[in-house]
Amino acid sequence: MLEPGELIENVYFPQTGMISLLVVTSNGDMIETATVGREGAVGFNRGLGQRRSFTRATVQMPGRFSTISANAFATVSLTSAPLRDMITRYTEVLWAEAQQIAACNAIHNASSRLCRWLLQSADRTRSETMPLTQEFLAQMLGVRRTSVTLLALELRRKGAIAYRRGQVTILNRRFLEDCACECYRVIDHEKLPLHIGIAL
Repeated sequence: MLEPGELIENVYFPQTGMISLLVVTSNGDMIETATVGREGAVGFNRGLGQRRSFTRATVQMPGRFSTISANAFATVSLTSAPLRDMITRYTEVLWAEAQQIAACNAIHNASSRLCRWLLQSADRTRSETMPLTQEFLAQMLGVRRTSVTLLALELRRKGAIAYRRGQVTILNRRFLEDCACECYRVIDHEKLPLHIGIAL
């Protein structure tokens, strides 16, 4: 969808799927810095003028996505102060999320981060069932695949999730909320009220 340094030529509004924003190192390692679902958009800041992507943006969960050319979006933005205010607000929210996740990755254990990530993904896609492989989860969380396997097995043993054939289903949301780190509540307090994709 987008690579670091690329000019933003389209703006993407997820309706049901989810897009991950990833920092990619020179040796190909990746870690997620933010997610975008029905509450947001990718390339939204393009409404303020020419912009390049700082991260890799990739569809991690398929779904319905609306798009508009960046030039057309910028033209509309020039005549709409409320839209420019929304762009500024959402840019601030993404920045806050990236900072929160950076702290989360440095401070919190993998188990609580996995719970946070599953809850956020369900919120973004409006579905308790998500197509997720262990390799993908390991990349998003910045841990080894074997670690994700053990963590997923433990959550399944406790009845929090069902996991089979690359698909995770949340069975006990309250349990995950209790086990997730504080970052889940902090990020969602800032992000979910926006609902950009629905408002436009």
